[in-house]
Amino acid sequence: MLKQLEELERRRAAARLGGGDKRIAAQHAKGRLTARERLDILLDPGSFEELDMYVEHNCTDFGMAETVIPGDGVVTGSGTINGRLVFVFSQDFTVFGGSLSERHAQKICKIMDMAMKVGAPVIGLNDSGGARIQEGVASLGGYAEVFQRNVLASGVVPQISLIMGPCAGGAVYSPAMTDFIFMVKDSSYMFVTGPDVVKTVTNEVVTQEELGGAITHSTKSGVADLALEDDIDALLRTRTFFDFLPLNNREDAPFRPTSDDPLRIDNSLDTLIPDSANKPYDMHELIQKVADDGEFFELQPGHAGNIIIGFARIEGHTVGIVANQPMVLAGCLDINASKKAGRFVRFCDAFNIPIITFVDVPGFLPGVAQEYGGIIKHGAKLLFAYAEATVPKITVITRKAYGGAYDVMASKHLRGDLNYAWPTAEIAVMGAKGAVEIIFRNQSADEIAARTAEYEARFANPFVAAAKGFIDEVIMPHSTRRRIALGLRKLRTKTLENPWKKHDNIPL
Repeated sequence: MLKQLEELERRRAAARLGGGDKRIAAQHAKGRLTARERLDILLDPGSFEELDMYVEHNCTDFGMAETVIPGDGVVTGSGTINGRLVFVFSQDFTVFGGSLSERHAQKICKIMDMAMKVGAPVIGLNDSGGARIQEGVASLGGYAEVFQRNVLASGVVPQISLIMGPCAGGAVYSPAMTDFIFMVKDSSYMFVTGPDVVKTVTNEVVTQEELGGAITHSTKSGVADLALEDDIDALLRTRTFFDFLPLNNREDAPFRPTSDDPLRIDNSLDTLIPDSANKPYDMHELIQKVADDGEFFELQPGHAGNIIIGFARIEGHTVGIVANQPMVLAGCLDINASKKAGRFVRFCDAFNIPIITFVDVPGFLPGVAQEYGGIIKHGAKLLFAYAEATVPKITVITRKAYGGAYDVMASKHLRGDLNYAWPTAEIAVMGAKGAVEIIFRNQSADEIAARTAEYEARFANPFVAAAKGFIDEVIMPHSTRRRIALGLRKLRTKTLENPWKKHDNIPL
């Protein structure tokens, strides 16, 4: 018996060593942790239970039969984060550069299948050189097996990808289909084709960081939700983020008790809106003053800054926040903002998270680039997402809500449950000056000025919409948190179903 126990310990030690001390040192020299060190930080101490520690590749070509390392480049299993179950895989760059083989893929697929069976999230820690070339099409088939499970799990269990090293070629499409992507600055990158191929094909000279680094994808492309400082920062932020999410689409997000009075008022909000309609203010201030303890986990803060998305809590319950940001492009909706917010709204709806929308939108951003870029289709994504959502929806219009953008931003007409407006709200087809210049285009400048004042007096307020029932109540700004908290209490038992369909056809 002792011999068998010793043999077990020997095999475990060999698997835990991965590619060996030399390659572990090389990983550390790059400022990166090993696959197992990352899991030690991500998961609760002692909670990780590994599966398939002894799996080996089945490749015999190109001398691979002589190089076999147990685990085959990925550590898989389950653990807990703050006591809640999660399935994980962590690619091990010290073993064949973390390259994906047929068996490597089978390990990932196994834990994804288990996650869907039991209803628990999946977190993938990506650090891989790509497909294992020696295995050819078997490796590509492995990727496709993972992709298939990403699709099946979508909307069933939350999926989070942490890019902690290279992720290139076909490998990028698995994270792309997950719900959230966090990257590490100066350490991780994602691209379909690398700098060398780009130079050969298009003659463009670009570095890995410029082409697909964390800053690039969290600002320019919007592929990544956050760019974090290092491995430890990324893992600890993921632990915090995980607490906002439900385990699956049939459970509620975790309740976190708070001493912050849900009915408190904040008199400073009464002076948040500037006297000048053209002067911006920071919508973050409103969000933080409404959220429990001022805590707001913002996503994609560096991309499409004219709209804000993220998670907060009201009375201990998770809510999704969508808000126009007057500080950037006056809060106009454009292509990037529509895509950013539309995807977030769909996530919240898929996982039963109420959506709170703060509106200050003068319209869609005009311009040739926007029209040529397809603003019609992209703007429709956000409209579609709000219209199909069946979760509780509470909307607060703080200032401008003009034109089609008024409709899009969770209006009453898109089945908004509670639609409030501050007294400073202006709900109209367009701003007074533009409207008057169209209606009274042949009149003198003095007459235009008089008509503009008349239009402002008549329409630059929330009461016309309220008279039609499109606004449920005009509320005092200082009572915004109280109104939202009471509204969410009422809506906790809301039931609403869309007509049966195989699936919708969102304007992609």
